[in-house]
Amino acid sequence: MEGGAVPIPLNGELKSEKLLEATGPAYDIFSYHLYAALSKRCAGTMPALGTTPAAALSEEWLSRPDAIHAYYASLRDRSEPGKPMWLTETADTGCGGNPWAATYLDTFRYLDQHARLAQKGVQVIAHNTLAASDYGLLDESTLEPRPNYWGTFLWHKLMGTTVLKPDASASAGAHLYAHCLSDVPGGVTLLAINTDRTASKTLIVSAASQRYTLTAPDLEGTRVDLNGKELKLGPGDSLPKLNGVRAASGPITLAPASITFLAIRDAHNAACH
Repeated sequence: MEGGAVPIPLNGELKSEKLLEATGPAYDIFSYHLYAALSKRCAGTMPALGTTPAAALSEEWLSRPDAIHAYYASLRDRSEPGKPMWLTETADTGCGGNPWAATYLDTFRYLDQHARLAQKGVQVIAHNTLAASDYGLLDESTLEPRPNYWGTFLWHKLMGTTVLKPDASASAGAHLYAHCLSDVPGGVTLLAINTDRTASKTLIVSAASQRYTLTAPDLEGTRVDLNGKELKLGPGDSLPKLNGVRAASGPITLAPASITFLAIRDAHNAACH
């Protein structure tokens, strides 16, 4: 570390700015952590630092990663300009997560956060944790996949590393993102998230696609369905085949509280070759 020892303030608070000033430009990657709130077990007498299931699909909640990223991007630009940004620890809330982190209700934040931060150039997201606490991707007692695990599975299958601007139109209230289709030259994947709990939305797509839609009979339950069929492990804990259903070009209805991936193999997108 350049600059010698870093003095620790008397109040015990060591700010990121001071660390970066002390080290100087020395790193290949700028990483940060993101927890947009504290879980209810830790918010305690400071409820303003927490969140609730009622807010889990709100624009205010889903957009919180934007401001946090902007803060750290500003630090990166001042201390390590041009270096890639990684999000090396994140979950729904700090301090073990809220109980609904293990349910389908949190999958909206989970996938929306992936997509919106990819648009901002974040190259890697590391979730905390695999199998412990409320925000683990697996149930720590049974090792059964939770809804966010299935969200990860679909993201890895369909969303490549090249981020695009969506070539489609969606009605207000739907979040729309686009990436190159993973491992398919020229292909494109659209991710459409309808956060409205009661109303359908319409998406107009100019090409045929394979559709993968996540829904759940209970938003605060651990069951999640793919195209109407429950996702679960097979014999010997084998992973199921994630098959899409054909969707013609034109209007596509997004059910209330649904997450839809549309894989367009024949998009012939020049950026995806």
